Amino acid sequence: MPKVEHIRPECIGCGACVAIAPDFWQMDEKDNKADLRNCKKTVEGTEVVREELGLSEGQFTTNKEAAEVCPVNCIHVYDKEGKKII
Repeated sequence: MPKVEHIRPECIGCGACVAIAPDFWQMDEKDNKADLRNCKKTVEGTEVVREELGLSEGQFTTNKEAAEVCPVNCIHVYDKEGKKII
């Protein structure tokens, strides 16, 4: 299954992903970083360090575009075989 992964500590909060894919991304008002909606979160201590969401084919394209505009490359997209695309 395709998936998108967000390495949250690397996020600078530019909001490009939210502008491209607001159905999947939102800005956190507490720290001004992006959050992946409705995802599995990996927490270390009190900090979310990784967010992951399985994608359908239609969702794949939208999140691939969001990853492409991320200036710090903290969004990664994997194809259905698990190969990292971005």
